[in-house]
Amino acid sequence: MLHKNLYFILVIAVAVSQTLLFGQEVTKTGTTAAKFLSIGIGPRANAMGAAFSAIADDATAMYWNPAGIAQVDEYQAVFNYSSLFADLSVNYFGVVIPAGDLGNIGLNVTIMDIGEMEVTTENYPEGTGEFFSAASYAFGLTYARYVTNDFLVGINLKYVREDIFNSSANGFCIDIGTIFTTPFYGIRFASTISNYGTKMQMTGEDLLVRYDQDVNRAGNNDQIDAYLSTDNFELPLRLQIGLARSFNFLEDQKFTLAVDATYPNDNAQWVNIGGELSLLDNMIALRGGYKTLFLKDSQEGLTFGFGFKYDKLSGFTIAIDYAYQQFKYLSNTHSFGIILGF
Repeated sequence: MLHKNLYFILVIAVAVSQTLLFGQEVTKTGTTAAKFLSIGIGPRANAMGAAFSAIADDATAMYWNPAGIAQVDEYQAVFNYSSLFADLSVNYFGVVIPAGDLGNIGLNVTIMDIGEMEVTTENYPEGTGEFFSAASYAFGLTYARYVTNDFLVGINLKYVREDIFNSSANGFCIDIGTIFTTPFYGIRFASTISNYGTKMQMTGEDLLVRYDQDVNRAGNNDQIDAYLSTDNFELPLRLQIGLARSFNFLEDQKFTLAVDATYPNDNAQWVNIGGELSLLDNMIALRGGYKTLFLKDSQEGLTFGFGFKYDKLSGFTIAIDYAYQQFKYLSNTHSFGIILGF
């Protein structure tokens, strides 16, 4: 009888533990490497709540939707600086080169600077006096062209690297995008897949240790040089579907509304929405949006910004943009950008 009771209690315990285990929602949040690739580039797009994949008509399209650079009909250079929380900053530089009927070519560089930090150890929690730095980089080559008058396609090939002290991780990935102008009221439909590529593994001299292969065996070499093997982590793969439409009113005034649905491999799905009001023949732009709608425990939210564009100079265009992004717990962020056309 006692054995039967113990067996019954064991079965109940296992059943309860399984219910608790599988009843909880298991997510992949925070399980990817090179997370800086998910930080939005360009104050124009950021001010519109990152709902930009179906617009993507300037040099920042190399990040949002590589197909978009096919719409650029001049040489363009973009410089972007984003000030983030915890003294982090992201810098982006890109160039688009029109190649006529062959399509357009672009080059882009993304750098996230984490800055210098002091080494701390168990014995020296206040610091050892030695300093180290960490940074993340992405170098991209983009190509895009018109397939038809209403359909664009593009690809961005990237080399990704992350450094911390004497260790680093490397990887390669691609972004593929399309933009289609539908016959329905001029609505633009876009689809992109970003950061599809190799996994990244941290290697380097910081992983070098002295290893005793058999601690229970006397007389063997207990000072063998060995490297710790770290896990391989996926890149932050992202699938994005976007819609956008422009509405013209009065004279030389335009309002553009955009919506993007995002499905990442390291979080749940969400929706971004944004709008841009262009005044005085695109000279002044007012923008606003909202990020991560319908995402549980979202940390982002309201975005807004403005831009100034001047193209009256002979053969030269300059656009200056600013964006503000709200965060729930972390410091709010600011983005600044300049686009030069010639």
